[in-house]
Amino acid sequence: MAGTKRSKIKKNDQVVIIAGRDKGKRGRVLEVAPVTGKIKVEGAGVIKRHQKASPQSNRGGGIIEKEAFINISNVQLIDPQSGKPTRVKYQIESDGSKIRVAAASGHSLEK
Repeated sequence: MAGTKRSKIKKNDQVVIIAGRDKGKRGRVLEVAPVTGKIKVEGAGVIKRHQKASPQSNRGGGIIEKEAFINISNVQLIDPQSGKPTRVKYQIESDGSKIRVAAASGHSLEK
């Protein structure tokens, strides 16, 4: 695959999971992988991994829990006005810049 896919969800956005075993959970986006179409959400999609101790990197061993990537189609952004899940659309401002807005309320999603 050449190039990158665009993602309407960015790092540090507040999202709600709409499908899968963590349906209904809300969290902050930790990482986005637009090429594969996946994201990591804080506290969702938690998996257990066996980790070997590594003295040179000062890391202990044992079974650790970490967030796994989940499909980007299984999450929706949270509308800043109502707190409900919403789709995203782009709006072009008068100065030519493009901002993300909630499709339901029309409020800006930019910080």
